[in-house]
Amino acid sequence: MNVNLFRSPRIQLNALKPDDAEAFSRWREDGQYLRNLDTDYAITRSADYNRAEIESLSTQNNTIELGIRLLSDNRLIGFISLNSIEWNNKSGRLAVGIGEAHYRHIGLGTEAMQLIIQYAFNELNLNRIGLDVIGNNISAIRCYEKSGFVIEGTIREGVIRDGQILDRIYMGLLRSEWETNQNQIKTS
Repeated sequence: MNVNLFRSPRIQLNALKPDDAEAFSRWREDGQYLRNLDTDYAITRSADYNRAEIESLSTQNNTIELGIRLLSDNRLIGFISLNSIEWNNKSGRLAVGIGEAHYRHIGLGTEAMQLIIQYAFNELNLNRIGLDVIGNNISAIRCYEKSGFVIEGTIREGVIRDGQILDRIYMGLLRSEWETNQNQIKTS
């Protein structure tokens, strides 16, 4: 069976290139992107900073970060990563961001999630993937739930954004849960 691990109907995942640093710098000037990306403080980064970060990825053995590109024109629209991989525990953490605003909320993040989950469980032989999300990021929570993630816990009032006090939600997906869901899809 010929399976392309990194391609879906509309996108492909592939290695980031130093030239991608310009896009990352542009995205880091988008307040909505920064506010939903993670719980750290918002900060812009230069293309040189991002280029060095991309180049350092090849030396990290517990992080896999890939670009999300449109199949139609190979345009970089976001990233997805498995990080903090603990090989001995067969677990990792997932992060995803659609940097190009025009391509948010149309299911491309969900397509990228399906690809990276399949890769994590079938290729990397992980048993668990975890993530955290800010409680007001409803579209991301729906994407994660659609991909099979379940809420495992909440850090109440763990994030302060623009004067709002928000929960930080921890979600996880086990390989056995994902396999059960895949088998149900095949039989329906």
